[in-house]
Amino acid sequence: METEGKKRSSGNEEVYAEWSAPSRLFKKRDREYFVNIAAIVFLLCVILVFAREFVLIATVLSIVFLIYVLSTVPPEDVKHRVTSLGIESAGHFYRWEEFADFWFEEQWGQVMMVVRPYLSPRLIILLGGESKARIREFVAKHIPFREEPDRTWVDNAARWMSEKIPLEKPQT
Repeated sequence: METEGKKRSSGNEEVYAEWSAPSRLFKKRDREYFVNIAAIVFLLCVILVFAREFVLIATVLSIVFLIYVLSTVPPEDVKHRVTSLGIESAGHFYRWEEFADFWFEEQWGQVMMVVRPYLSPRLIILLGGESKARIREFVAKHIPFREEPDRTWVDNAARWMSEKIPLEKPQT
């Protein structure tokens, strides 16, 4: 699963850590989750039919289909590498100069490293069985580590919505 603390050299690149993990977060959903989504979408579509917003109905149904697929199809495992030149994730290489900072989050029992680039969207890498402290040690040599990331209004709104409108029963 991981390459133990060895540093391998290929040219002028040193590989600090290498591991395999799922490509995205995944949580098996139960029937209640899909019934709740279907009820919300049905009500939204009825409203949109009266407003004659057929393109918006198609968009909503497309998003629901995407949610269904992502909730039922498990992710594939991909390889990740932290090197002296940057981070390679799922065959894409990102140079250290592209990144502003990074932090760790945990969701659904999975630990992930979130790396914030200057210009593009966040890069989220699941750690799988890899040690968070070990990865932090290597990545913090190149980009700043944040204990708590800056939360945007979108992050706050998403957290508020998920607390106020739960689509499934909380895990006990």
